[in-house]
Amino acid sequence: MNQPETTELPNDVVEAAGLPPGAGEMQPGYDPRLTNEDLAPLKKQTWSSYNIFAFWMSDVHSVGGYVTAGSLFALGIASWQVLVALIVGIVIVQVFCNLVAKPSQKTGVPYPVINRAVFGVLGANIPAIIRGLIAVAWYGVQTFLAAEALNIIFLKFVPSSAQLLETGFLGLSTLGWISYAILWVAQAALFWRGMESIRKFIDWAGPAVYVVMIMLAVYLVSEAGWSNISFSLSSGPPMGFWASIPVMLGAIALVVSYFSGPMLNFGDFARYGKSFAAVKKGNFLGLPINFLFFSLLTVICASATVPVFGELITDPIHTVEQIDTPFAILLGGLTFVTATVGINIVANFISPAFDFSNVSPQKISWRMGGMIAAVGSVLLTPWNWYSNATAIHYTLGVLGALIGPLFGILIAGYYVIGKQRVHVDDMFTMSPKGRYWYSGGYNRNAVATVLVAGLISVAAAVLPKAFADMGAFDVTWIASYSWFIGCGLGFVTFVFLERRNPQIPLLDASDEHVSDGTVEERTGAPLEAAV
Repeated sequence: MNQPETTELPNDVVEAAGLPPGAGEMQPGYDPRLTNEDLAPLKKQTWSSYNIFAFWMSDVHSVGGYVTAGSLFALGIASWQVLVALIVGIVIVQVFCNLVAKPSQKTGVPYPVINRAVFGVLGANIPAIIRGLIAVAWYGVQTFLAAEALNIIFLKFVPSSAQLLETGFLGLSTLGWISYAILWVAQAALFWRGMESIRKFIDWAGPAVYVVMIMLAVYLVSEAGWSNISFSLSSGPPMGFWASIPVMLGAIALVVSYFSGPMLNFGDFARYGKSFAAVKKGNFLGLPINFLFFSLLTVICASATVPVFGELITDPIHTVEQIDTPFAILLGGLTFVTATVGINIVANFISPAFDFSNVSPQKISWRMGGMIAAVGSVLLTPWNWYSNATAIHYTLGVLGALIGPLFGILIAGYYVIGKQRVHVDDMFTMSPKGRYWYSGGYNRNAVATVLVAGLISVAAAVLPKAFADMGAFDVTWIASYSWFIGCGLGFVTFVFLERRNPQIPLLDASDEHVSDGTVEERTGAPLEAAV
């Protein structure tokens, strides 16, 4: 009996990341244990350089980005040295983002899937779960910080809400729960609508924050007078040139570390780029150009708070609160809440959505993966441990230290060992004959590298503080470079192991199934059924 024609394929468990059914290039031979519409290669890649630019605006334009940029100007070094550190740091981020973007853009697959070519079709769950857990933790923190800003709006416009601060449970006030719930639902609703809705949101959110930031800067400068604006927020004695070098290097490391999370899984977004050239252009506009301009606006606003309010305020929410006019508090508060929601969606929601879906594609869709992260963020009760420096150091510090090795392994595997060639269809087969089956689905070299480089990177991140707390010796400065240590060790160790005992195959670039990163258009043909 003939069946009516449908646009859905047998494995079409959910719309591909909110895109129309069929957006994922499902092939008959793709194994359901590795495949759903969200993870399959995209048929069409449509994001322009502006979409990538807007992505970075949403990532930079947040309360955390504001405080981070402002803090660099308070390190005691000259303003020109801060600007040099900012530029060098963000250019490093730009270069690394281009590196991690290329394999996903060329193949049309997200971060956890491209890792199958390096870690193995099952081993790719190792980096996916690590990155997913980091995102869940930070998702809760960012939502909590945005809720704190929303509390200020409630207290200003609904004075009776102050009574809700006196009651609470699980360490959070009733008002805090209300604000957290509002933002939790708002973010989940936006995420649920899919990637196209998220793209439209970030296209709008980034420029909106700029408008308010410029308005805030104009107001504060007019109140303070331009002559009272200083590009150095440091209150201590000036630092000598040679003494300032380690501080500059620390500032560069801080910039790179701040972006290390979204930098690692940037392929989740680069896969939508219509060309690698468009992605690179968007990265250039969104990182060095955008970050430098945003940093200058931040310093102008923060500097003006001294003559206007009599104290240095580096939190934009508190700056708006000090203006003490209803319109300013409402506009500024909602804007920075929107900015925080933006960074949370792009940095901490989409990543675990793909990561957790990768673990069990037929049971966990993209939407389900995101909702697992959202629920997990509440169960972690971030408000109870975010203010505890030790808890953050030994939880996020450990997980964050693993980002470097994962980055180094992916870059080494794709560029140095694999020569930018990926057999796209073999990333979706469980056949032992598949090129990425390796040993039971795991690349032993990649797993060993995670263990070796990861342990050293984690030790560099957490042990110096432990030694200092015990009164032994103070080398806490090493922790600032844990990402670089992990990345370098991951890269070198993986290359060494692959040279000694090769696992990743060197593919024939002329094979129609192979995506060759040295050419502009990706290739790939239907997979022949594995037997």
